[in-house]
Amino acid sequence: MVYRRFVKRFLDFLLAVILFVILFIPMGIVGIVVKLTSKGPALFVQERYGRNSRPFKLYKFRSMTDHAPQRANSEFTDIKNYVTPFGMFIRKTSIDELPQLWNIIKGDMSFIGPRPLAITDVKVLRLRKQNGGDSVLPGISGLAQVNGRNNITDEDKALYDGRYATKVSFFVDVLLVFETILSVLRKEGIFKEPVLDEMNQIQKAEKQNDQESIDVVSKG
Repeated sequence: MVYRRFVKRFLDFLLAVILFVILFIPMGIVGIVVKLTSKGPALFVQERYGRNSRPFKLYKFRSMTDHAPQRANSEFTDIKNYVTPFGMFIRKTSIDELPQLWNIIKGDMSFIGPRPLAITDVKVLRLRKQNGGDSVLPGISGLAQVNGRNNITDEDKALYDGRYATKVSFFVDVLLVFETILSVLRKEGIFKEPVLDEMNQIQKAEKQNDQESIDVVSKG
């Protein structure tokens, strides 16, 4: 309880300040490259929902074109068509997440926690509110990110987020930091896999057919 209420925030703030100072110039260079290689601002700023589902402004390096539609990553079937060449690099290396150090310093986020989602992910936001997944600060990475990131269902995302919220500890956070590093090195779950999407569609169709069969039997 002490770690969750006091120590976690202190460590987040201290480490974020140190990293922000060390990476200030490299982040400036990345911002310049983003600006020079594609139209639009260097930073992507979007309203996201954090602890207790309160909105805040999240900062990332822009990795997509300025005409990309506003929708959840899981809803894209052709997301790579909207990602710039340099944006692809910073996404695969997670460099695009570095401006969120400022979010951590401000107290909007933590290093580890459920990913802050936009209103386009309304289903996950609703499920989080029901299972307590929004009771902790959102993070740059979390339990759902190391277990599939964009390649898991909305229900599973919310389930992982709720599970993390009930098990916050120093040991769990350290473990998730190391698993995040491995996930970044392996470049896992950056984009939604078409095969998984097709499997989800098949499962939904099977459930619908099963339900229709049940309805027919009950009416007969």
